[in-house]
Amino acid sequence: MTVKFLTLNTHSWMEVNSLKKLFDLGEYILEKQFDVICLQEINQGIASDLASEAPTYTALESSPDLRKDHFALQLVQYLKVRGKTYYWSWAYNHIGYDKYQEGVAILSKTPLAVKDLLISDADDETSINTRRALWAETTIDERNFTIVNVHMSLLGKGFETQWSRLEAELEKVKSSLVVMGAFNNPTDETGYRMILDSSLNLQDSHVSAETVIGHHTISDAIDGWEENTLSLKVDHIFSSPDLRILSSHVAFDGGAAPVVSDHFGLEMEIE
Repeated sequence: MTVKFLTLNTHSWMEVNSLKKLFDLGEYILEKQFDVICLQEINQGIASDLASEAPTYTALESSPDLRKDHFALQLVQYLKVRGKTYYWSWAYNHIGYDKYQEGVAILSKTPLAVKDLLISDADDETSINTRRALWAETTIDERNFTIVNVHMSLLGKGFETQWSRLEAELEKVKSSLVVMGAFNNPTDETGYRMILDSSLNLQDSHVSAETVIGHHTISDAIDGWEENTLSLKVDHIFSSPDLRILSSHVAFDGGAAPVVSDHFGLEMEIE
């Protein structure tokens, strides 16, 4: 039996027609039946009304209370209405665009045991450099997985420290490992090589998969890459070598799924 993963930097509530794009994301999740989903730039309004309930949510001590406009909460509610239940959690990173509490979320068909890990020197919600990885353990078809969702800084702007701290924790993992998210380090460049050269012996889904579709996840200038003029793959899925990767596809690029963010997504299927 196969297991399906998806990662997407959502740029949530910053897109034109944001609610329509949330629905498009939800419909693709329902179509593909992803087992685990990692989402970055998951926002909620600082002053929005508090959410009254979130029955499948696991809260972290470092994360603020959920608000009604929390992007992942609304996505999970949409999926529930459409007949699919996802367990989920959210790690808070920092204030974004002066009006959002921004973080990273993991959604899973199976229950999660979660924690967050501060990987940056900064630990201040007013600093864009504050970064926490969201760490989840789950069992799928009697197989144990450790899933880590990251939204990392650029090389020279904090990535080196963040990777070093994350790497030290990943070395303790005994189960099958999948680390995915917005790494902000393009394929084959220095930061990317630091990850693959690690003693963790991780494999890049887009290198090891039997079938690979798509080449890049950003193009031209976007937030954080204001001077970029190239098509780059800065979103990745890395996994432990015990996993056989059947496919790695760029998603939400306007092909099989519509564009929903300033990043394209990435999906992986393993056996």
